[in-house]
Amino acid sequence: MSSADKIDRRQLLLGGTAALMAQLGAADADAQDAARTAPGAYRVVFENDDLRVLEFVSRPGTVLCGVGKHSHPAHLTVALSDARVRVTLPDGRQIEGANKLGDVFWSEAETHEVENISGRNVRALIVELKTGKA
Repeated sequence: MSSADKIDRRQLLLGGTAALMAQLGAADADAQDAARTAPGAYRVVFENDDLRVLEFVSRPGTVLCGVGKHSHPAHLTVALSDARVRVTLPDGRQIEGANKLGDVFWSEAETHEVENISGRNVRALIVELKTGKA
């Protein structure tokens, strides 16, 4: 395995903070696809008929995984860095949370706003399941 393969595999196994502490919220009609609301922060690293893998980078004090209220389908998040976040839920409640490099967690479909309060860049991978599959 080349060093580039090792790095890519490590990133896949280590990424994702976008949905940290975000709780399930029904997809709101006003919410948008996070990849469309923040295309400069996202890079599609893989996509097929079943899933989409997004890598993103967030600077301190900026939104973490999309601009404003946005939605994610069911997804696996893999943290590529430590992170502290402030999540605003659809009902306006705010939750602060943290994760460590290498944390991996599952989230059902959700709508939220997430702010990077880490004081450093945050990197993550989001592996999104595409809906409508039998």
